[in-house]
Amino acid sequence: MKKIVSTLLFCMFSAASACWAQTEPDRTQPGTNDQIVQMHERISEANRVYDAKVAAAKRVYLRQKAAAKKERDASVAAARDGMPAAATQ
Repeated sequence: MKKIVSTLLFCMFSAASACWAQTEPDRTQPGTNDQIVQMHERISEANRVYDAKVAAAKRVYLRQKAAAKKERDASVAAARDGMPAAATQ
């Protein structure tokens, strides 16, 4: 029984080490002459640019939304304290 367990553990560790020894595959794709593939690549690039612009606009929106919320919260707090809103700004 001990021999089986030790053999099993040895096999597990050797299999795991083989997985870590693999190198990172080359992510660059060779150019192609296929027009459909080129069209899909251009569409993918356009989508990446669009997503980047949307993310930038969303960051600006969230920043402005946070500033407006802060101003609103200050006005609400001033109203609850009985101070006029013009005095807090």
